[in-house]
Amino acid sequence: MIINKNNIKKNNIKKNNIKNFQQAKILAIKIHKNAPGTFYCGCKIIWHNKKGIPNLSSCGYKIRKNKNRATRIEWEHVMPAWQFGHQKKCWKKGGRKKCIKDRNYRNIESDLHNLQPSIGEVNADRSNFIYGELNSDIKQYGKCNIKIDFKKKIVEPPKISRGPIARTYLYMSEIYNIKLSKQEKILFKKWNINFPVTKWECKRESLIFKIQGNHNNYIYKKCNK
Repeated sequence: MIINKNNIKKNNIKKNNIKNFQQAKILAIKIHKNAPGTFYCGCKIIWHNKKGIPNLSSCGYKIRKNKNRATRIEWEHVMPAWQFGHQKKCWKKGGRKKCIKDRNYRNIESDLHNLQPSIGEVNADRSNFIYGELNSDIKQYGKCNIKIDFKKKIVEPPKISRGPIARTYLYMSEIYNIKLSKQEKILFKKWNINFPVTKWECKRESLIFKIQGNHNNYIYKKCNK
């Protein structure tokens, strides 16, 4: 992937402040200290220094399979690493581990606009599956209404996260010249319209700007009309 230099200049990105994904995760904790809940399920988060624990009972979450990961917060790349990394030479030589040495890749991987606190089990199950809409009434996680079709490799997120997902994908695509499929463009443009920005989205975007130095204009412009 080649970063769009014009967009970086336009958005005044100061990404040198964030050296890698590990540092980004520490900064993300500061940003999300007062988040309303986990990204997909809305579970309350209990923070212990660098460790986040989801209060599963607060959102009616039911563990599907992996208790260990279900009881911890993980930082999910809304646009997964595979999508912004798999076309790079380093990825073809050894995947994500090889790309850590690539400065351009690290810059994309550590973008705070693309990181959300997720229940670890959901993060694991989502993997690098694409987002979509499923014609099913799957109940895999109790009252958390995220649906995952493991055979089709499609994830239908709850309505509370569809708007933020759309605006994150559109931002990542524009800033880093990451190509989206025609289907993705149609879906995310629809979600962007149908699910308006929330007060938390606006606050989160503002906090990220203060640390990272650039706006997600798909959120910022709507928050400052």
